[in-house]
Amino acid sequence: MIKFAVIYSSSTGNVHRLAEAASAAAEKAGAEVRLRRVADLTAETIVPGNDAWTAAWNEHVAATGHIAEATLDDLDWADAVLWGTPGRYGLPSGPLKQFIDTTLPLHSRRGLLNKVMSSFTSTATLHGGQESTLLALNNAFYHWGAIVVPPGVADPIQLAPTNGNPYGVSSVSRNEPGNVDDDNLAAIAYQARRMVEITTALRKGLEAA
Repeated sequence: MIKFAVIYSSSTGNVHRLAEAASAAAEKAGAEVRLRRVADLTAETIVPGNDAWTAAWNEHVAATGHIAEATLDDLDWADAVLWGTPGRYGLPSGPLKQFIDTTLPLHSRRGLLNKVMSSFTSTATLHGGQESTLLALNNAFYHWGAIVVPPGVADPIQLAPTNGNPYGVSSVSRNEPGNVDDDNLAAIAYQARRMVEITTALRKGLEAA
């Protein structure tokens, strides 16, 4: 059984919804799944004085408090890791990057070598830096010697008008908390299934070698 971790950063629920859909799809595909969130900043730190944003942020924090925070043990355990982040100026979120910065002990002993990695994102607008966010996040995977498995344009769902990002599934929130199109949810399910399929083949090949 493939061990599959979904590690994500989410402020008001958009990335979280994608993460849940990915977890469900990976489990349905036969993987053992861990859904993990990284600790986020506070709403007041990011957008001070914005009552609506703060309310949405706090509501999301309360609704997802039962989800365990990610640790290096989750990365050590997993055969495959799917990473989710909101776009921040075309970059991964600070909290997710901070978690990645703690991986040196694991990386130093080649503990991330040959693990399958992939990523997804959500931004407020269509051209809000989705592709550059994922490409920047993937840079860490190259350093680890991980195997990057993008969704590509290899399934019809990727041709839906709200999809099409070959580097990783991305959605447009339109600044609405938890707003994810159904086609995006279907696409992230495909991305998770593809990761399980490739990871299964990779594990068999490495074990045979």
